[in-house]
Amino acid sequence: MATLPTLSSEELERYARHIVLRDVGGPGQQRLKAARVLVIGAGGLGAPLLHYLTAAGVGMIGIIDDDVVSLSNLQRQIIHGTSDVGRAKTESAAEAMHLINPHVKVEAHHTRIMPENASSLISSYDVIADGSDNFTTRYLVSDTCCVEKKPLITAALGAMDATVTTLRPFEKNADGVLNPTYRCLFPEPPPAGMVPACAEAGVLGALAGLAGSLMALEVIRAIVGFGEPLVGKLLMIDARAMRFETVQYRWDSDNPLTGSNASL
Repeated sequence: MATLPTLSSEELERYARHIVLRDVGGPGQQRLKAARVLVIGAGGLGAPLLHYLTAAGVGMIGIIDDDVVSLSNLQRQIIHGTSDVGRAKTESAAEAMHLINPHVKVEAHHTRIMPENASSLISSYDVIADGSDNFTTRYLVSDTCCVEKKPLITAALGAMDATVTTLRPFEKNADGVLNPTYRCLFPEPPPAGMVPACAEAGVLGALAGLAGSLMALEVIRAIVGFGEPLVGKLLMIDARAMRFETVQYRWDSDNPLTGSNASL
């Protein structure tokens, strides 16, 4: 078992509310410091996620995003400011994260995750969090995390709704059955044009903050190991009715990743 890193006196004070928390404690905080987390997207979901992972003391955080900050982002992408318009989101986010917590190291990947680089990027981190805004990336990331055996927290944001789930398809549940893949939940992406982009449909800024914070909670849970994660469970948030609902889903033997006749 690897030796956990020590916490400095300044870190002990900074993380004091975690350390006195029975479900985290000193060892849990040390695990956070030792962890490497990759966040895909520094946008609506990624911004609050990066805030809380940085504040929590995750030792190394990677950010993948090839976009630049625009004025219309600032209504929800709270890690960027007005003076950052035109800057690379990875650069802007990294600078803000350093101001939040200088003990956290940041690896900025100003690129788009593609089939050519997905494995090399994902394999070097312990936990992956996907806040991307398109189905192509979600399927690529979830497939790669399954192959590389990396826990994945993935979320999707609509105009007034959001979903969050955790994927660990390389492990079995208490019944000895494999945990589901993303393709067990959504076998195929919706037809092109069926789900409008946020530029067309709009998005409630505070909802992005809520969903991104829940992603951060699931990442911290995956590292520290307390409670029950959203494995095999899809958390659905309805901002209009302020309603939270959890739907269970299971391994599908027809899924192409871990199914009976796996083809991917």
